[in-house]
Amino acid sequence: MSATPAEYFEAVYAAGPEPWPAGRWYEVRKRGLLLAALPEPHYRRAVEPGCGAGALTVALAARCDEVVAVERSTVAADAARAATRGLPGVEVRTGVVPQEWPAADYDLVVLSEVGYYTDAAGWSALLDAAVAGLAPGGTLAAVHWRHPAADHVTSGDAVHAVLRERRDLALVSALVEDDLRLDVLLRAPAGSRGLSVAVRTGVPGAVA
Repeated sequence: MSATPAEYFEAVYAAGPEPWPAGRWYEVRKRGLLLAALPEPHYRRAVEPGCGAGALTVALAARCDEVVAVERSTVAADAARAATRGLPGVEVRTGVVPQEWPAADYDLVVLSEVGYYTDAAGWSALLDAAVAGLAPGGTLAAVHWRHPAADHVTSGDAVHAVLRERRDLALVSALVEDDLRLDVLLRAPAGSRGLSVAVRTGVPGAVA
């Protein structure tokens, strides 16, 4: 199993406080797209591996009772703790996934820019861990950069191809742009597809 070395992430974050600036419009828009695509207005407990400096963690805290964020870089984890200090229900852990995946009992998993730092086998193992603790009907959201990058073991498109092949996840919505690919899925029985938010919430005229 190949993966981007842990030392790489420590070096990247140690070189500057924000290697992927959270205030850049691309990053701001990406977070907005992901949050808007989530089918539930509120979640009980979210897990966010690879949280980086915590910009998305902060945004998720507004939609979740609890957020458990995991980051392998100690520098980035410290930055995420500083960014989320004072936010109720947020815990930032230093660790490596899937080996140190948070215990089960959550209804939202957010995989933002993490899948291409390992090969297909590593990504599948991470997804196995994510789905194992995801409540039935729970949401899994994944978003990845589509351009080539020297530090990526695989591509964003390949990451999402593996994700879509899983029979324990049903596709809710998808977005493909030149820059990114966003998929939102839910844990559901094999063969089921789709989720109408309008039907589920009783919007007049919506047909199941």
